[in-house]
Amino acid sequence: MLGLKLSRIKAHSLQAVGLITLCVLISRFFFPHNNPINFDVFGYYLYLPFTFIYHDLGLSNMAQLQEILDTYNPSVSFYQASPGPAGYWIMKYSMGMAFLYAPFFFLSHLFALFTAWPADGFSLPYQWGIIIGSTFYTLVGLFALRKVLLKFFSDKTTAITLLLLFFGTNYFDQSIFNAELAHNHLFTLYALVLWLTIRWHEDREQKHILWLAVVSGVLILARPSEIIVLLIPLLWGVSGSSNLKNKLTLFKQHKLQLLSFVLVLLLIGSLQVAYWKIFSSDYLYYSYTNAGEGFDFLAPHTLQTLFSFRKGWFVYTPLMVFAVWGFYFTHQYKREIFYPLFVFFLLNLYLVSSWSCWWYANCFSQRALVQSYAVMAIPLGYFIQRLSKSVSFYKGLFAVAAFFLIVLNLFQTWQMRNNILSGDRMTFAYYKKVFAKTTTSPEDQKLLLVNRWLEGKEILEDESGYKSRVLTDFDFENPSKKHNRFFTKELSHNGKTAFQFDSTLLYFNLFESSFEALTEEDHAWLRIEFYVFPQSERAQKDFLLAVSFQHRGKTYKYKALNIRSLPENRSLQTGKWNKISFDYLTPEVRSEKDVLKIYFWNRGRGTVLVDDLTLTVFEPGKGE
Repeated sequence: MLGLKLSRIKAHSLQAVGLITLCVLISRFFFPHNNPINFDVFGYYLYLPFTFIYHDLGLSNMAQLQEILDTYNPSVSFYQASPGPAGYWIMKYSMGMAFLYAPFFFLSHLFALFTAWPADGFSLPYQWGIIIGSTFYTLVGLFALRKVLLKFFSDKTTAITLLLLFFGTNYFDQSIFNAELAHNHLFTLYALVLWLTIRWHEDREQKHILWLAVVSGVLILARPSEIIVLLIPLLWGVSGSSNLKNKLTLFKQHKLQLLSFVLVLLLIGSLQVAYWKIFSSDYLYYSYTNAGEGFDFLAPHTLQTLFSFRKGWFVYTPLMVFAVWGFYFTHQYKREIFYPLFVFFLLNLYLVSSWSCWWYANCFSQRALVQSYAVMAIPLGYFIQRLSKSVSFYKGLFAVAAFFLIVLNLFQTWQMRNNILSGDRMTFAYYKKVFAKTTTSPEDQKLLLVNRWLEGKEILEDESGYKSRVLTDFDFENPSKKHNRFFTKELSHNGKTAFQFDSTLLYFNLFESSFEALTEEDHAWLRIEFYVFPQSERAQKDFLLAVSFQHRGKTYKYKALNIRSLPENRSLQTGKWNKISFDYLTPEVRSEKDVLKIYFWNRGRGTVLVDDLTLTVFEPGKGE
């Protein structure tokens, strides 16, 4: 009798979810955590404290924000918002994640008010609120996905699918070590979208389509590119032209429910539009102001996204090859759900790989694909179902392969946590060196891509791995017609003349080149050396050497040296010639046609003399 009862409650899949839940809870609550309100999470979260505690959603009191940054150190720079056209700061990220954090924020705030902890939105109670909340969403997602899978598969197939998905993919990393980020939460929302889509197509009840609208709306509000989630309910049940006609008839029969779905979506989206209108004066505002990042729709990085050793999905999460393979069996067994799932997969891959930063910063494998695993679980389940009908040899072969891939995923996750694998600098040569290794050496790390996360000033400290060449030099001995009057013979560092800035000259362009003309390598260092003669303390004010790249006329990776604050931490001597050296590392360019610009900016309009400038480029490789 007991065995019969366990069978009826689908014991295998419950045991699988129980095992995963135990793993999540132990990992999340029995090991120390750093402050999770950092970097991107800090940006998602800012809406809450600055609306309900500081009542300053436009971030007009920057002193208050700076105090938070100094106290909690959530980010190396404040990139999570930028000045808008109306004088307010505009959040970089849309507010959907703040909706998901909100219940736990309010509970944390209530707790902080009745304890000695600062009720400032960022102290320990709020940090633990985010941890508990993200764990809650993880477990909701797992239980929801189990219910979805049981609609298509046996209890045993469902259990195997869940275990493979959790332990064999980077969902493990995202749900345990990075659970506060968007991807873990969006995974849960996708699982709920699938469940609600199935339920509405079963019973056509109003409550299911309303909840589907709420979940879809928050999903899109959290990450606008997730608007493709609407393909799932829209195409569900469509396997050909005849089914499409039936689907259109279904929508006509339930047009009031469909209207309510659209109205709820618009209502949720209108909150973001209202925010933009209030604080930017525009109904639609593009908050990703850094021209170095954005969608490259005409040149997606799909091959790198799938196969590169830097961050290839099939390289670091090879188990998902079986999920893609499973689309073939989905088409065979359940064609009416094949099209919505497969079209979603293709468009999602296209969108993810179209982002200019296709490696998605410092993370293990392709984190931007993690939320789609809730959808990919279905073709993975069909692969396992088909395999279960194969001969024992193939089942045994897959069992061995699956075990190896789970061990590999868990071990490489451990390597990532222990800085053996790099989250954004991997190369094939380095991957080979550290494969299955528990340690790495400084010599091994020379095989990584260049380190772009340099603290403080960028300085090329080790030139041994580079070859150098002079790009241009200015000895200011041959006056040009355009700037003839700024050449002076009264004082020079070397030779007869120098270049003199005064209040009438604001800019002086030194060098301009496309990245492809500058180097054929993935990066280069630039060193600008020159002598400067400030004639007074006042003349030193805001005299800058500026370096930047431009993508379609918009600036990114802007860095400037103000001669008042030299990188060597020394004071500039007035009335004397001072040698200045400034290093600049080229960014991850969006296009090889992006333009490097180097110029002097006499922002303070003082009188400053410059002489003997040399611009040198250092490219990877051995010098001749």
